[in-house]
Amino acid sequence: MTKDFLVDAMQRNTLALKMKALSHPVRLQIIQILKSHGCICGELVALLQLAQATVSQHLKVLKDAGFVQGMKIGSKVCYSLNHQALSEFKEMTCLL
Repeated sequence: MTKDFLVDAMQRNTLALKMKALSHPVRLQIIQILKSHGCICGELVALLQLAQATVSQHLKVLKDAGFVQGMKIGSKVCYSLNHQALSEFKEMTCLL
């Protein structure tokens, strides 16, 4: 990747949306929890001490940005980090 990478308006918008997804302290905490736990199902609500709806909304933002992925296991969803998306994000931010 070169500095020309960020010249395209669509790429700048993508980077801005990813930065916005990480701009909330709870979402950063979710990233940290998933980094240390690997794959986690229902424990996020208890670990964050937040309402289920609040945690779900934060997970949706992180999933939409590509940072978190969910895998259905029975009736539960197991969440984990998308390490490739995080690596790509790190590369993009280094070009700023």
